[in-house]
Amino acid sequence: MDKLTEYPKLIKQILSGYVELCTRRPNPDIETFLIVDEQKAHYIWMNLGWQNGTRVLGSTVYIRLRDEKIWIEEDWTEEGVATDLVRAGVDPADIVLAFHEPKMRQYTDFAVAS
Repeated sequence: MDKLTEYPKLIKQILSGYVELCTRRPNPDIETFLIVDEQKAHYIWMNLGWQNGTRVLGSTVYIRLRDEKIWIEEDWTEEGVATDLVRAGVDPADIVLAFHEPKMRQYTDFAVAS
């Protein structure tokens, strides 16, 4: 698998699937969308709007490619995007759970990069 070609495709495919699920049962006050910066390899699933008089603005998932690894910076999905990536054939050694403190990454089944 050519990482630099395949990883961006997999990430977009997985995140697009999640965003599409959200739009099937849309909340009229919250917009859900995917932001992709292909040049710098950043992928963000965002939510934006208002709910019960409170501003909603935040990322559900933020992934970036760095040093030929997939860095998951933010992930509020139930099972985790890393699980989806492994199911799609990505080696866990190529996935960094960057939302974990570097010294704690050794206790995961994924890369320990810092």
